[in-house]
Amino acid sequence: VVWKYSLEFYDACLQYKQPRDIAIEQFGKRLNTPEQYEKIGFTHSISDINTGVRCSAYKTLPSMEDKLKGQMDLAEKIRAVSAVDVARLVIEKHFLKDIKGNLRKFSQQEFRCVKCNEKYRRPPLIGKCIKCGGRIIFTISEGSIIKYLEPAISLAEKYDLPSYLKQSLELTKRRVEGIFGKEKEKQIGLGKWF
Repeated sequence: VVWKYSLEFYDACLQYKQPRDIAIEQFGKRLNTPEQYEKIGFTHSISDINTGVRCSAYKTLPSMEDKLKGQMDLAEKIRAVSAVDVARLVIEKHFLKDIKGNLRKFSQQEFRCVKCNEKYRRPPLIGKCIKCGGRIIFTISEGSIIKYLEPAISLAEKYDLPSYLKQSLELTKRRVEGIFGKEKEKQIGLGKWF
């Protein structure tokens, strides 16, 4: 809530002092006081408070791997952020929840016809759509379940996350393999080694 940073602030930055060692008034200290609505400063003037980034990098990066790499690169560059904590939170709050949720939905999913989009709770015994004779497919694909599994495992290994989290990922991998079978080893061309 200050109007400008003091010279002491910039000197402390040059000396790489810890942020907690520098005293700058913050909005949290004013909460529940008469000053919480008055004399709130800002350090950078702008013409319109609504101007800013229109489209974040998260939206412009094409694949989930690129988004994850960008997030982890940023976490490693910022001193105030623990890359290990970011990796743990991404796995716990995003990847694992998504994988487990999709696994649960897979076991309760409907089936649909590719031609007429007719939905069935169970696939018809004749193996095709009763309405139009079209092919019946799952509404939730295997790919949507396993897409985060390998990135989560490699992230846990790279940042040496707690064994509990690694074990949870391993159990989830076993559940996925129990449903879909083990992933076949991919044959790599000789060009990969040269």
